[in-house]
Amino acid sequence: MIVFVWKRSLAIVIALNSMWRERGSFLHSSDRLNVAEIAKRSGVSRPAVWRWQRRFVEAGVDGLLHDATRKPSKPPVPADDVQRLIALTCGEPPGEATHWTGRAMAKVMGVSLHTVQRIWQAHNLQPHRLRIFKRSNDPDFIAKLEDIVGLYMAPPAHAIVLSIDEKSQIQALDRTQPGLPLKPGKCGTMTHDDKRNGTTTLFAALNTLDGTVIGRCMKKHRHQEFIRFLNIVERDVPAGKVIHAILDNYSTHKHPKVIAWLQRHPRWVFHFTPTSGSWLNAVETFFSTITRQRLKRGSFHSIVDLHGAIKRYIEEHNDDPKPFTWTKSASDITNKLDRLNASVH
Repeated sequence: MIVFVWKRSLAIVIALNSMWRERGSFLHSSDRLNVAEIAKRSGVSRPAVWRWQRRFVEAGVDGLLHDATRKPSKPPVPADDVQRLIALTCGEPPGEATHWTGRAMAKVMGVSLHTVQRIWQAHNLQPHRLRIFKRSNDPDFIAKLEDIVGLYMAPPAHAIVLSIDEKSQIQALDRTQPGLPLKPGKCGTMTHDDKRNGTTTLFAALNTLDGTVIGRCMKKHRHQEFIRFLNIVERDVPAGKVIHAILDNYSTHKHPKVIAWLQRHPRWVFHFTPTSGSWLNAVETFFSTITRQRLKRGSFHSIVDLHGAIKRYIEEHNDDPKPFTWTKSASDITNKLDRLNASVH
């Protein structure tokens, strides 16, 4: 009789409180299941099962219909204090500190660290982060921008657009001890110190139309090496194709001997990016990828090993190239830069 009444009372309570998962544990309790099994079926913790069983024993069905009374929580932070905290966060930190920390703000405001973190999160404030930017002061910025973006988005017919640059000072680093591989629950390891086995410079030309890369490693990155690389590209590109080369303002690219070489090869046209505008050079994306995927964590016993790794990566890249796609028009870029300049001033 007692079990029947218990089952009926619990069924009523569960029907009225179907949105509360914890109450469902009592249907399993009436079946005389152990606490671990009830917690598993109900999707709650064992302490939650114990808590609700105890409330039923102490207060019956009425004890399940309403949440138990709790101690009053701390009063919310006044709106004026929240605004003051936000204003302080957006201002200069005290002393010679470079940025606000949660504990420093909590000490100044007289609140807990959790309160500071909660307010920062609610207002999307991240004083620990910093974004780097560089504004170009090139007087011909707009003209150069439109020229290069035009080559990316509407390349000339019967022509090849190449983004050319060099990645210098690539170090052949060898670890002093072998690291441990990645395991479940543990990341891979690598020694913090290394052995330096020389450096090399990678000259690369990215064909923006099909995504292939022409690359060569050389000891230095003077105008002599640059001219040698231009000759390599000249031999590789089919005859009859005009070559539009996008370059940054590195002095090697504008050396008198390079200009003389350019005059002897009339199918070449140089397009220079604006000052402090190397982000317009598409080959930088290739340099970023090879650094992350092949160089940064690599271990090279000699400069020959480094050259081999770079060569194999370029071959793998060219086996399945992806055309370079530029999506932002020159007007979109200038509008964004105008907004940036307005926010800085």
